[in-house]
Amino acid sequence: MMIVPFQERRVTRATRHQRVIKKRQQDIVRFLEANKIDFEEVDITMSEEQRLWMYKNISQDKLPAQGNPLPPQIFNDDQYCGDYDSFFESKESNTVFSFLGLKPSVASKESEP
Repeated sequence: MMIVPFQERRVTRATRHQRVIKKRQQDIVRFLEANKIDFEEVDITMSEEQRLWMYKNISQDKLPAQGNPLPPQIFNDDQYCGDYDSFFESKESNTVFSFLGLKPSVASKESEP
């Protein structure tokens, strides 16, 4: 049996969360690049101003019960689109262009009459 000191477990948990966040960011970026959608990545860890802007501009109904919302959060200019879970759901239902506030692509279910 191995006993892990509390602080080490906390670091492991933080690292795991960072990996999940990074994987989700990469998933969104891959989709945007594959669909030739122009975008700008904003690293909120490097700018307190950007982090505060993000928190302020997230819809009240999307704020977590405790703490701050975690990245990635998706915006179309100043318009809040949603979080990763919302992005994933829209991708699964083939409605991601509407989710992003964009015209649907030809291959999208959204472009069907």
